[in-house]
Amino acid sequence: MYWRELMRQMTVIGIESIPIIAVVSVFIGAVTALQFAYQIKDFAVPLYYIGYIVRDTMIIEMAPTMSCLMLAGKVGSNMASELGNMRTSEQIDALEIMGINTPGYLVGTKILATLLSVPSLVVVAALVGILGGLLAVLLGGYGTFSDYERGLHAFFMPININLMLIKGVVFAFILSSIACYQGYHVKGGAVQIGQASTRAVVLADILILVSDYVIAQIFLS
Repeated sequence: MYWRELMRQMTVIGIESIPIIAVVSVFIGAVTALQFAYQIKDFAVPLYYIGYIVRDTMIIEMAPTMSCLMLAGKVGSNMASELGNMRTSEQIDALEIMGINTPGYLVGTKILATLLSVPSLVVVAALVGILGGLLAVLLGGYGTFSDYERGLHAFFMPININLMLIKGVVFAFILSSIACYQGYHVKGGAVQIGQASTRAVVLADILILVSDYVIAQIFLS
C-alpha cells in the first residue's frame, strides 16, 4: 500500500511536472544567453563565454531555485489541497479508525516522493536550459556550436553539480513538508483549504529563497 502510494506521488510530482519544467527552463537558458551576448557585444570578450555563463547560471542558481519555486506552486498547492480535502471530509479520520498510520501513509510518502523526484527534475531543468541557450546562440548568430561547446567545458568545477543537487534536496523537503503540514492540519471548509494552499506556497517560496542564500553563503565561505 505504501509502495503504490509512493509510486503514485512520484508520477504526479515527477513525470507530470516535466513539461512545465522543460518549457520554463529552455526559455530561461535562451534569455540568459541572449542577455549575456548583448552585454559583451561591444567588448573583446570571447564568444565561448556565453556557454560558460549559461552553464553555471543554470547549474548553480536557475535550475534548482526556479524549478522549486515553480514546483512549490504546482506540487505544494496540490498537496495542501489534497490533504485539506481529506481532512475536512473526514477521510483521514476514517483511515485512522482502520488502523492506518496516516502521517506515514499520507505525509511521509509525499515527502519521500518529493525528495526522490525533485533532484531529477532539477537535472532535467539544467540540461534543457543549457540546450535553450545553445538554440538562442545559433538562431541569433552569436556564435557557433563549437564556441558554445568550448564554453560548456571551460572553467568547470564539479562542486557546482553537488551544490545544485544539495539545493534540490533541501528545497524539495521545504516545499513538501510545509505543504503537507498546512493541508494535514486544516480546520474548516473550502475557504480554509484555499487559505492553507496559499500559505503553503508563500511560506515555501520564502523559505526556499532564504535557504538558497544560506547554502550559497556556506559554499562560498
